Amino acid sequence: MAAMENKVICALVLVSTLVLGILAEAQTETCTVAPRERQNCGFPGVTPSQCANKGCCFDNTVRGFPWCFHPKTIDVPPEEECEF
Repeated sequence: MAAMENKVICALVLVSTLVLGILAEAQTETCTVAPRERQNCGFPGVTPSQCANKGCCFDNTVRGFPWCFHPKTIDVPPEEECEF
């Protein structure tokens, strides 16, 4: 019975680790980019959906700067591995 509990605990730890890893990868880019730092990713008249389909960010609240722009990469330090 105890062996089965250990397997369940190991499976839960593994799944949790994988989910957290995926979430961490998803947070390596952000659309919070200063207007002067925006690198154009679209074309005049691009729609929000066209911009998103290119994997880019859309923000039309700042005139004179690209509305469709590349996301900013966030430097995420690697996690330290723990030993069991």
